[in-house]
Amino acid sequence: MKALGGVTLVILLLAMLASAIGVVWTRHESRVLFVELTRLQNQRDELNVEYGRLELEQATWAEPRRIDTEARSKLGMLAPKPQDIQLVRR
Repeated sequence: MKALGGVTLVILLLAMLASAIGVVWTRHESRVLFVELTRLQNQRDELNVEYGRLELEQATWAEPRRIDTEARSKLGMLAPKPQDIQLVRR
């Protein structure tokens, strides 16, 4: 009977030790994942800022007045004269 109590005590002690190790392991993993989450959120925020800058740059490059200026200065394009315009009907 005394041996059975000793075995039960050892089993309970091992279960408690395994449980304690599990708690420590889980907390460690939780902290590692939280640090990774924070890093990824910071990266997301940086990418959102860069995306906003790129959208603004694209809007600037695509502005009709700028396109007209570039076409006239770099390509030598001019608006057609009214007598050079032909209307095509189907």
